[in-house]
Amino acid sequence: MNVLKAGVGRRDFLAGAAAAAALTIVKPGSVHGAEAARTLELGLIGAGGRGNWIANLFQANGWKVVAVADYFADRANGTGERLKVDADRRFSGLNGHKKLLEGKLDAVAIETPPFFHPQQAADAIDAGKHVLVAKPIAVDVPGCLTIAEAGRKATEKKLAFLVDFQSRANTFFREAVKWVHDGNVGQVVLIQANYFTGPFAPSPADDSAEARLRAWFSDKDFSGDIIVEQNIHALDIATWFLNADPISAVGKGGNALHTHKGTCWDHFAVLYHCPGDVIIDFSSSQCTKGYDDIGCRVFARNGTADTHYGGNVVVRGDKSYRGGNTGPIFTEGCVQNIRDFHRNITEGNFANETVAPSVRSNLTCILGREAAYKKAPLTWAEMMKEARQVDPKLEGLKA
Repeated sequence: MNVLKAGVGRRDFLAGAAAAAALTIVKPGSVHGAEAARTLELGLIGAGGRGNWIANLFQANGWKVVAVADYFADRANGTGERLKVDADRRFSGLNGHKKLLEGKLDAVAIETPPFFHPQQAADAIDAGKHVLVAKPIAVDVPGCLTIAEAGRKATEKKLAFLVDFQSRANTFFREAVKWVHDGNVGQVVLIQANYFTGPFAPSPADDSAEARLRAWFSDKDFSGDIIVEQNIHALDIATWFLNADPISAVGKGGNALHTHKGTCWDHFAVLYHCPGDVIIDFSSSQCTKGYDDIGCRVFARNGTADTHYGGNVVVRGDKSYRGGNTGPIFTEGCVQNIRDFHRNITEGNFANETVAPSVRSNLTCILGREAAYKKAPLTWAEMMKEARQVDPKLEGLKA
């Protein structure tokens, strides 16, 4: 099934996924040893819809949320009250996460608008906390490089750092990618990636920084635009199959139907030129009705991989992989990542292997966005050299 059914909004989908959280509970001792069975203490940074949803999953899987931070005090207090977090461990303002990090806890889950992810992750690693961060990791090149450095430092300090991509936690996706990497489909020629859903975003009440922050999903500077914040689900799979940095991109897009009053575009179309003359043909639309899919196909000499987030994953050709349906991957993938995060911490696995591929796919999204904004071809090298920094204009927000 598709992650978003026709006529079902993103918030409704999240609510349904949250209801499934209680069914995905890890049993004490299912990870090796007494150390693995111990309850880890979590600080939640970001108490919006996804923050509350993932807090439920953490608690259902043996964690204890002991602190909450959100820019908005009403969210921090409301979530803190619901999760029975002590009043003196609920923090607000732009620097609320720093106060949270001063307290006793094992790890943090970062679920804030993506603009804030790099600094909050870096601050958490500096404070000696393990980090799980939502995708996307950043909205610009400097942010991606900050995450890369934080991941390197985490390994050095023996801390776990995990990026929460659900597809990468799914067995069918893992096997399909391995099938392609092992050469079972032969020479890859074309990768087709798409992200098609209906209208997606709330509109800000006005142009103030606080109104834009509350409706950050429709603000290109806080979110990175849809190609980074949402479409990365498809482009992450494409770059996973590709296993290389794209060379250049050319693209177009815009806010065609004006279904919201924010600054995000509602559609993109990007062609990426990649090593080996492989092309990634990417398109997205989040403004129309009647068709929903998050997919990635790999066309190669001896076969085709056909993968869908929340749908079927299969490889057909001279050598076929029958795969299967990824089902409720949004919840199940996140739960698997929470379990892997717990296991990495308790078993001392600090290789932090999700960081580098997440940096690559995030930069790939940024390359496509910047090429589309410029309405001209853009190379990876030019993007990295320019390293344009996004400025969401935080003036007027309280520290």
